[in-house]
Amino acid sequence: MTVEFTVQRPPRAVADEIEQLARAQGSLTALVVPWESSSRRLSMSVTSVKIDGWAIEHTNLGTITLTDAGGGTHVAASVSDDLDQAGNAKLATVFDQFARGIQRHLEQPRAVGTERR
Repeated sequence: MTVEFTVQRPPRAVADEIEQLARAQGSLTALVVPWESSSRRLSMSVTSVKIDGWAIEHTNLGTITLTDAGGGTHVAASVSDDLDQAGNAKLATVFDQFARGIQRHLEQPRAVGTERR
């Protein structure tokens, strides 16, 4: 599953919003992976977080790639190959719903003066 769209904000601002949306979910994290990123492209890892006492388990759900599109950002969200191969449809659906939620959120018109820097 892949979700792709373009928004008129810089990649770093989009990454910040995605991280906030994941935190709001409570059971997801979305973090920029610096060693897989460059000056024109940010790669983000999205994981499911399961906490059991002292143990914390992270399951890779997928990757969100943010590419500078000259005045905007092309967003491509792809479910992890590991989920597809393991046949874990439930977690693949969680990622797909998160990606589509990001798209709805980022494509909403923004009020003037609310842009992040």
